[in-house]
Amino acid sequence: MDNISILAKNLTKKFGNYTAVDKINLSIKKGEIYGFLGPNGAGKTTTIRMLTGTLTPTAGEISILGLPMTEYELEIKRRIGVVPDEPKIYEGLRGREFLDFIIGVYNLDKDTILPRVEELTSAFVVDYLEDYIGDYSHGMSQKLMLISVLMREPEVMFLDEPTVGLDARAARILKELLNKYAKEGATIFLTTHVLEIAEKMCNRIGIIDKGLLIAEGSLEELQHLSNEGHTSLEDLFLELTGNENVREIVEALK
Repeated sequence: MDNISILAKNLTKKFGNYTAVDKINLSIKKGEIYGFLGPNGAGKTTTIRMLTGTLTPTAGEISILGLPMTEYELEIKRRIGVVPDEPKIYEGLRGREFLDFIIGVYNLDKDTILPRVEELTSAFVVDYLEDYIGDYSHGMSQKLMLISVLMREPEVMFLDEPTVGLDARAARILKELLNKYAKEGATIFLTTHVLEIAEKMCNRIGIIDKGLLIAEGSLEELQHLSNEGHTSLEDLFLELTGNENVREIVEALK
């Protein structure tokens, strides 16, 4: 169990009579890039919020880096990094002030962190740190949020649709950086609607639909689940989630 970074047992979240996440089990190793895929409303973001301690499960257990969430929530939050699908950053701050705030919250060594910040801002072409965050576009905010996480080099990273709003160059740099961090032992848990990213990057993929984890494994293992002989992740995803009738829908629109 020492090599397991993310462990969830029978993880469940209900909102009234609605079950958003239904008894999910996850076991993700150190150094693994795990793709968590599903249609809109399938339960991806709810799962991430529970795994990162921002939403209390209705039932189930969570351990991150071997630490039970119920006992070590603050320690876990210190050791992980989270990039949400909608960055919520203090709009009245300048970009550099926000990064200084993060450095202070995590009590980071500026002599170590600031050179890393400069490298990341240069790589992502972030030349607007002196501007107010309220004036940023979504993509600019996304880059700032990514830098605020990547500069810390956390042991586990949760990224919810991290490439949304990024230009092609920034998205490519992010993918290369995540591969680098994984090779160095970090664990990456990401959601994405860009199935090409998951297909090329992820060691394993979990597919959630209507709150249930309906499939999990490497691309090769998922291919064995296809009744139609599909080999691409896009076709597999559509088959497994019951959305194969795309062509029929398009034909009906003509």
